[in-house]
Formats: sequence, C-alpha cells, structure tokens
Amino acid sequence: MNSESYAMFQEPGFLIAFAVLGIWSLIWKGFALWRAARDESKVWFVILLLVNTLGVLEIVYLFAISPMRKKLRGK
Repeated sequence: MNSESYAMFQEPGFLIAFAVLGIWSLIWKGFALWRAARDESKVWFVILLLVNTLGVLEIVYLFAISPMRKKLRGK
C-alpha cells in the first residue's frame, strides 16, 4: 500500500471519531466489569473482558442481565 492509502487515518475527523469511540467503549467496559466483579459473576466478567462490542454488550449486561440476576437471587 502506498502513502495515499493511509491518508484517511491522518484526517482529524477520523482521529477524533476513533478517540471518542475508544473512550465510550472504555467507560462502559469499566462500569460493566466493576458490576460483574461486584456481583461475583466470573463468567460475565471474562466475557465482558474479552469481547469488544463498543459498549453494546456492556450496556446490555448493566441494564438487563445484572438486574435480572439480582431479582433471581433476591438481593
């Protein structure tokens, strides 16, 4: 590949979008991993740690799976 092929990666808009998506993903991953650890959910902790979905799986865990698990355990 020549240098023109990499030109889009040097565009300010691309770099900003990449940084915003990275920060977005890191925030949600941190919250979800913290909650999974607190809930002693080892399987979900490993899944959340290894799978990167830009926050989608993390949001599902935080707002659907974790509350459902708490209701089932009676907490």
